[in-house]
Amino acid sequence: MIVIEKTDHFIMIPQHEHAGISGSIVDHWKNHFLLRSKLREEADWAIRQHDRAWIPLDEKPVWNDEKQRPYTFVDYPLEEKLLAYERGIGEVASKSFYAGMLCSMHYASFFQEDSHDPLIVEFLKQEEKRRKDLYEWMEMDIPYDVYHLHFKRLQFCDDLSLYVCMQEPGTPKEQEIPWFKDGFRQTFDFAPEGIYPQWDSARRVILDPFPFEQSFHVQIPYRRVYKEEIKRRGLVEAFQEADIDPVTVTFVGKEEKPPLS
Repeated sequence: MIVIEKTDHFIMIPQHEHAGISGSIVDHWKNHFLLRSKLREEADWAIRQHDRAWIPLDEKPVWNDEKQRPYTFVDYPLEEKLLAYERGIGEVASKSFYAGMLCSMHYASFFQEDSHDPLIVEFLKQEEKRRKDLYEWMEMDIPYDVYHLHFKRLQFCDDLSLYVCMQEPGTPKEQEIPWFKDGFRQTFDFAPEGIYPQWDSARRVILDPFPFEQSFHVQIPYRRVYKEEIKRRGLVEAFQEADIDPVTVTFVGKEEKPPLS
């Protein structure tokens, strides 16, 4: 769950809905940056499905007593989160071996390889084995540069979706979350120094350089869950009954700033 706290309510966005925005983002990727192929189709599908592990967890959000707010995807209890990761990767892999490999690599990247936490060590070990098995079952050679590009696209689309979901539209650069304040971590042939985002209004994000065919919109499904409702009805019921208030955001290139409409 993505959670933004306000004075009298929480804005809550389920992870799988955020992943759907990631999928909408990759649909607009410039074709000459990466030719369409069967592998690209499966890689794009992985982007749309990469957070399906969170579906059952986000259906019934859990209250964090220590922080007095709902648990987020960042601080959710580790053991339950890892079990969900394993299940979600398995669901994706059951439909596409290649998408399963990419999602496994994505989740594994969250953790340090030299971690001493036995839960993390076992998770990384099992996912490495899973990726080797999936690769063998595919019975084809996948050039490393293609696989690496697909993986970077997954992480970029994930990060760009998080950029617009984890902070309110129009957030000044100096107040942005640290993860993205200095630009996205991924580099590409067309963006050797990465891609830099910035809100130029409450409805528009400028990307430099611009990796998409043209400017486009996404809708962020805000659920405003009021604190009084949580006290009265409990978090799960208050969340499940909350209205969805879509917020539209437009991505544009540095030199392409169409009028608001």
